[in-house]
Amino acid sequence: MESLRLKTNYRCVPALQQFYTGGPFVVSSDNSFIACACGESIKIVDSVTAAIRSTLDADSESVTAMALSPDDRLLFSSSHSRQIRVWDLSTLKCVRSWKGHDGPVMCMTCHPSGGLLATGGADRKVLVWDVDGGYCTHYFKGHGGVISCVMFHPDPEKQLLFSGSDDGGDHATVRVWDVSKTKKKNCIATLDNHCSAVTSLAISEDGWTLLSSGRDKVVTLWDLHDYSNKKTIITNEAVEAVCVIGSSSPFTSSLHSYEQDTKKRGGSQTFYFITVGERGIVRIWNSKGAGCIFEQKTSDVTASIDEDGSRRGFTSAVMLPSDQGLLCVTADQQFLFYSLECTEELLQLNLTKRFVGYNEEIVDMKFLGDDEKFLALATNLEQVRIYDTASMSCSYVLSGHTETVLCLDTCVSTSGRTLIVTGSKDNNVRLWESESANCIGVGIGHMGAVGAIAFSKRKRDFFVSGSSDHTLKVWSMDGLSDNMTLPINLKAKAVVAAHDKDINSVAVAPNDTLVCSGSQDRTACVWRLPDLVSVVVFKGHKRGIWSVEFSPVDQCVVTASGDKTIRIWAIADGSCLKTFEGHTSSVLRALFVTRGTQIVSCGADGLVKLWTVKTNECVATYDHHEDKVWALAVGKKTEILATGGGDAVVNLWFDSTAADKEDAFRKEEEGVLKGQELENAVSDADYTKAIQIAFELRRPHRLFELFSELCRKRAAEDHIDRALKGLGDEELCILFNYVREWNTKPKLCYVSQFILFRVFSIFPPTDIVKIKGIGEFLEGLIPYSQRHFGRIDRLVRSTFLLDFILSGMSVIEPEAQPTESKTELLLQSDIHIPDTENGIEERDHTPEITASKKRKSNKSRHGSHKKVKNVAFNKVESIQLQA
Repeated sequence: MESLRLKTNYRCVPALQQFYTGGPFVVSSDNSFIACACGESIKIVDSVTAAIRSTLDADSESVTAMALSPDDRLLFSSSHSRQIRVWDLSTLKCVRSWKGHDGPVMCMTCHPSGGLLATGGADRKVLVWDVDGGYCTHYFKGHGGVISCVMFHPDPEKQLLFSGSDDGGDHATVRVWDVSKTKKKNCIATLDNHCSAVTSLAISEDGWTLLSSGRDKVVTLWDLHDYSNKKTIITNEAVEAVCVIGSSSPFTSSLHSYEQDTKKRGGSQTFYFITVGERGIVRIWNSKGAGCIFEQKTSDVTASIDEDGSRRGFTSAVMLPSDQGLLCVTADQQFLFYSLECTEELLQLNLTKRFVGYNEEIVDMKFLGDDEKFLALATNLEQVRIYDTASMSCSYVLSGHTETVLCLDTCVSTSGRTLIVTGSKDNNVRLWESESANCIGVGIGHMGAVGAIAFSKRKRDFFVSGSSDHTLKVWSMDGLSDNMTLPINLKAKAVVAAHDKDINSVAVAPNDTLVCSGSQDRTACVWRLPDLVSVVVFKGHKRGIWSVEFSPVDQCVVTASGDKTIRIWAIADGSCLKTFEGHTSSVLRALFVTRGTQIVSCGADGLVKLWTVKTNECVATYDHHEDKVWALAVGKKTEILATGGGDAVVNLWFDSTAADKEDAFRKEEEGVLKGQELENAVSDADYTKAIQIAFELRRPHRLFELFSELCRKRAAEDHIDRALKGLGDEELCILFNYVREWNTKPKLCYVSQFILFRVFSIFPPTDIVKIKGIGEFLEGLIPYSQRHFGRIDRLVRSTFLLDFILSGMSVIEPEAQPTESKTELLLQSDIHIPDTENGIEERDHTPEITASKKRKSNKSRHGSHKKVKNVAFNKVESIQLQA
C-alpha cells in the first residue's frame, strides 16, 4: 500500500469569476472577445472560454454605454459620471476623455470609418464627436425624452445617423440625421409609429430598410427611400432587440432550405430578422410576408418578474460576426450562444454554449459524476447550474424549484446514473437525473426551508434532509426507474424533531449506519439509521454549528462553528478530542482530506485553511476570496478542492505538494551550479558575468563584495560600467533596491554612492524614470545621501583646523628666508660633524649658528609635512567631488 503523504500546499486556479452585472456589452468584429460592463469596471472576456483577459477600471460609477471601433483597437465607454472615455485595448490605458452631456450617456455607436462617435443621453441630446480630436462635430436636439438607441448607417457613403427615444406617455420616435452637413438642424425625417420606448434599430443588408423595435410589442419596417412605413409587425411581446440575418449566415441557408421544403420561398427582396424579448424565446421572421417562420418551443431562460410585474427574459441580442451564430443576453446575466439547423423539414435552434456573467452568492456546490468533470452550483437562485470544470461554461440548468436553492448533494447510483438532490426555500426536496436534466422525484413534507441535505454513502438508496422546522427526515428512493418522464412523490421513511433551532448541516456515515446533524442551537447530534434513534449529542460550541462531517477512517465527527473553532468529537462518548483555532470569524465548512489525516476549512473571513489533525497545526492559509466562503467541495478521487462564496467567484484548488517539492529541489540544484559558476567567474576576473550571476541568485552580500572589489581597482569606472551596461530593466530595479539598503549604512555608503554615480552617468534619465517604483527608491536614497554628504562636508571642514595650526607654526621664522646654495648647506651640515680635536671649541664658538640650523631643520620638516598634507587633502577632495 502506498505510504500516506500529507499535503502542504494547494495551488489556486480562479475558475469562475463574475464578468457581467447587466447593462451594455459589445462583441469584437472577429468574435474573439466580448467587452462587458461589470459594476464600475469593464471586463474583456474571451468568447471561447469565458476567461477574463483584462479589466479596465473605468470609473467610480456604473458603466452605462459602450462601443467598439471597427478595427477593435479602441473601446469607448461612459458611466453615470457622464465622462466619455477612449481606451486603447493594446495598452489598456485611457488615451483621452471628455464630458459633453448634461445627463448620463445611455447609448453610443462608432461610425464604420472609425472617425466619428455618436452618443445619446438622458438629456435628450444626440452628439457626434471626432474620435481623434475629442471635440463635438454635430449637436442634435429634437427628441422629447431619453435617447435609448443610436446607430450609424453601415454604408460609410451614406452619412446617416438614426436615434430612437422614449418621449414619455404613449409616444416614441425614431429620427434620421444627416451628419455630412455642418448646420445644426440636420433632421431629415421623424419616424413616428411606436407608442413605447424604442429598444433597438437594425438595417437590412441592402441598406434601404430600417427596422425598429419597441416595448409596445411591434416591429416597424421603414423604407429609407422616402422614410415611409412599409410594414408593422405585431409580436405580442415587448421586444428588446431586433437583428437582421445576413445572406451569408448559416441561419439564412437553413431558412432557405426550410422554405424550399415547405414551398414558402419569398421574393428576391426577402430578408430574415430575429426578435427577442420578455418571453425569453427566439423568433425568426420573414420580411416579405411579415410572418413568424420559427419560434422556440421552450425557453432556455427562466423569465424574471420585475417589481412592476413585467416579465424579463432576454434583454439584448446580436448576430455574431464571421457567421458564428446568435448571441442572446438574459436578464439574469447569462450569455446564450445559438446555432440554427434544418433537419427533416424542421428548424432547430441549438444552444451551443452558455456563459454566466454573474452568479450572485454561491451557497453550496458539489462535484458531479465519477470523473468529477462537472460542478453543481446553488447560487441564491431557483435553478441549479451545472458547470464544466474544463471550460467553466454552464452546460445546463436544473429548473423546478419556486424559491432559492439552499443546498445540494450528488452521487452515482448503483445503476450508474448520476443523481443530484436539492433543498430549497420552497420547503421541498427534488431529485434530479443528471444526463437528462430531468426532475425524477419530489419530496414534500417539511414545514420550513430545507437547508441541509446528504445522500447515503454506500447503498445510495436514500437521502437525509434537515430543515428550519427543526426536523430531520430520511427519504426513500425506491420506485425510481431508468426511463422516467414524470417525477414521482418521494416518501419519508423516518422523521425526528432533532434540534431546537434551524438545522444547518447533515452528514451520513461511510457505512450508512449513522447520520449527524448540526444546528444553530450549538449542538450536533448523531442518530442511528434507519429509525433516527439518538446515539450521542456533542455539546461545547459557543455558537451555532455550520458544518458536520464523518471521518472516513475513524469513529469521529468534525464540526465547524460560528465561535471560530473546529472540533473533532468521539462518537463513542461524545467527548471533544481536538480543537482547531485560527479563523478570525465563523467557520462555515470543514471537510476531511488525505484519508482523514487532514482537514480543509473555510470561513466568513474569506480564508481557506489546511490543518493536520495529528499536530493541530495549520499547514497553510489562503486568502483568495473577498467575502464569506460558504461553499466547499472536495473531489473524492482527485481531492481537488472547489470554493465559492459571497464574491460570486469559484476557485479550484490543486494539490501542489509534489510539484513544489520538485521545484524546490530543482532550484536548489540550479543554485549550487550557479554558485560554482559564480566562483569560477570571480577566479577568472570576469566581473561582468559574476555580477550577472549574483543578480540571478539574488545574493546582495556577494554582489556588494564584487562591487567593492571593483572599486579598489585602478580602472574602477570601466569595470563597473561594463557590468552595469549588461543589466536589464528587472536587474536595474533590483540594483536600486539593493543600493537603497546599502546606502543606509555608513560603512557601505561609499560603494553605493559610487554605483549610483555610474548608473546616472550611463543610463539616460528617460530610461531611469521608466523603472518601476523609481520614485519610492529615490525617496529612500535622498535623506541618507544628504546625511552622508553632510558628514563628509564636516570632516573636510575640520581638516582646515590642521592647516591653520601648521600655518601658525611657520610664524616662528620670518617668511622671507634667503635661499642658500647647496654648498652652504653642505658646509652647515659639516659643522655638526664631530671633531676630536677642536669639537668643543666649535660648539662653544658657534651657538647661534647651531640654533639657527635647528630652526631651519624644524621648519623644513614642518614645511615638507605641510606640503604632503596639502597634496593628500587635494586628492581626497577631488575624489569626493566626483562621487
